[in-house]
Amino acid sequence: MSGCPGKSSWPELVGTNGESAKTTIENENPDVGAIVLLDGTPVTKDSRCDRVWVWVDRNGQVVRAPRIG
Repeated sequence: MSGCPGKSSWPELVGTNGESAKTTIENENPDVGAIVLLDGTPVTKDSRCDRVWVWVDRNGQVVRAPRIG
């Protein structure tokens, strides 16, 4: 999402542990809160500069590049 301060995407976290990814994201951009969710969980469609969805599989591994939105 353009116009948001700081780092906005984390493709390097795909395949890592979701909780660890959450910590990394929040450390690298303190303006966001990362939310770990099971891939396919319904979420709101609005875009926000202070939120990052971290999509994980049933093993807790990140399956999509987390990004602001």
